Amino acid sequence: MPFLKIISRVCVAVVFTTGFVFAQIGWKAHSTDAKGDLVAIYFTSATKGFVAGDNGYLASTADGGKSWRKYPLNTIENINEIYFRNDKNGYLVAGKKLFITSDGGNSWRETVIFKANDFKNSTPTFLSIRFADKKRGLAIGSVLNRKGDAVLDSLVMRTEDGGETWSRIVMPSKSELFHLDFNGSSHGWIVGDNGLILVTVDGGTTWRTQKSGTEKALYNVDFRDDNEGYAVGEAGTILRTENGGTRWEKVTTAFPGTFMRVDFADDRNGLIVGHRGLILRSSDKGRTWVRMESSTAKNLYGLYIVKKYGWAVGAGGLVLEYLR
Repeated sequence: MPFLKIISRVCVAVVFTTGFVFAQIGWKAHSTDAKGDLVAIYFTSATKGFVAGDNGYLASTADGGKSWRKYPLNTIENINEIYFRNDKNGYLVAGKKLFITSDGGNSWRETVIFKANDFKNSTPTFLSIRFADKKRGLAIGSVLNRKGDAVLDSLVMRTEDGGETWSRIVMPSKSELFHLDFNGSSHGWIVGDNGLILVTVDGGTTWRTQKSGTEKALYNVDFRDDNEGYAVGEAGTILRTENGGTRWEKVTTAFPGTFMRVDFADDRNGLIVGHRGLILRSSDKGRTWVRMESSTAKNLYGLYIVKKYGWAVGAGGLVLEYLR
């Protein structure tokens, strides 16, 4: 099935005791004027952040979420992801469009990521974007039919000049691609439909498949370093690896729901989120997982977490701050 709202994140802050632990205290709701779902969130500091989602909605805060100001992005495409490679340089993908900021999100401009003749009788859709360094980056997704209800091919566009110009890479699979993660300037992973996992060791120039051991759709991937990584997806699928994906191990839990996002705050403590407000946490490198109270039954679409604070966004314009 074509991707609609797969990218998801939910946030939980961490605190110092003798090490990192997740403090389960509660969530505080914040108000925005979003009419639809919010699916992406990114903070560049404790006070400055961005939320985005349906119909090109983009808003920012400069006071730690106390107030949000809508930005006129001038598109009705659904925004699927926001990513900053530093405090100033950021990117967001919205349907078939890519927007870039070089002033910390004060202004955004659309850049040409493909030519009109590149996709005759089809429509490109971008779902995730990451950079290996300040010049080399990838935007991934799929090529849909004209109606937008069937996937024709995978899609990966690559830039070597910071996002000004892009060229398509031929991939070893035609499955839909959902999410991308880089560790450093060379190693990267992509997950997609039908249990697909792709890996690069040259900054995204070439890719090869890894054996995931599942045919379930994988919606998100997170790597701590070149070895330890995690992937999650439909039907309660959780995968972990300790050798860069040479071998993926399936983790069994009592939770059969759809998992949308996995993120680790350090090398031991991580979160998984999914439909109906699901949040799982692990404190042993993803070997076991327990459920946390999320204070919502809504689907959660978007996570930003660092050591001192965290945020989540979700269905119906939901914005949550984690209080520790």
